[in-house]
Amino acid sequence: MEREILFAQTLERVRRLAGEQGNCVSEEQVKEAFSELDLSEEQLRLVYDYLIQHKVGIGQPVDPEDYLTEEERDYLQDYLDELAALPELTPGQIEAYTISAMAGDAQAQQKLTEVYLKDVAEIAKLYAGQGVFLEDLIGEGNVALAFGVGMLGSLERPEEAQGMLARMMMDAMEEFIAGNAENKKVDQKAAEHVNKVADLARAMAEELRRKVTVEELARESGMSEKRIREAMRMSGFQIEDLTDESDGL
Repeated sequence: MEREILFAQTLERVRRLAGEQGNCVSEEQVKEAFSELDLSEEQLRLVYDYLIQHKVGIGQPVDPEDYLTEEERDYLQDYLDELAALPELTPGQIEAYTISAMAGDAQAQQKLTEVYLKDVAEIAKLYAGQGVFLEDLIGEGNVALAFGVGMLGSLERPEEAQGMLARMMMDAMEEFIAGNAENKKVDQKAAEHVNKVADLARAMAEELRRKVTVEELARESGMSEKRIREAMRMSGFQIEDLTDESDGL
């Protein structure tokens, strides 16, 4: 079990490293990261395959836009077109704004937010194709960025700012993807529960040639009345063969 946990943690570190390197890692970096686990060449190959499937290039970057839908490409282009209207800042100006932002200057923080909006789009592309919309990823990244520039005072050096903000954007997008996946699991379980109750009610109604009550279905199926009523509510009371006499339904 400890080995499995270490493997998962190492894999996540490699993915984060790739994100900081343009979504690319070298074979040497992967081998070094997993050195403690002493993986065979075949096991390393499986790691490479996993990374490639998750849009991490081995030795050379992949093009994340290959994973975007046409609608997402259009949205991304519109988003970047809007950003193109913002003034370009020199590295020296960015450093100056960063130092001021670290000191709590609200105007500098706003300027710095604008500087890194393009980074939000670039990072969002890396997380595309994981069951959420690019627009939502960019929204989550923008919120994290706006929050992050207000926390720059915790840094010692201005050159640390971009890395810190990028990590916060990545964390926000990963949490959003994980939350979305969990919600889908809940929705799927709810749908399965509703379908099960509907199927049982239909079978019993066909036999009795009438709608069945919650109490009757509970006695026949062994399912609690509470679970049956829960399914009715989840369906919006659209289970046609089932009625709840206690509510006059």
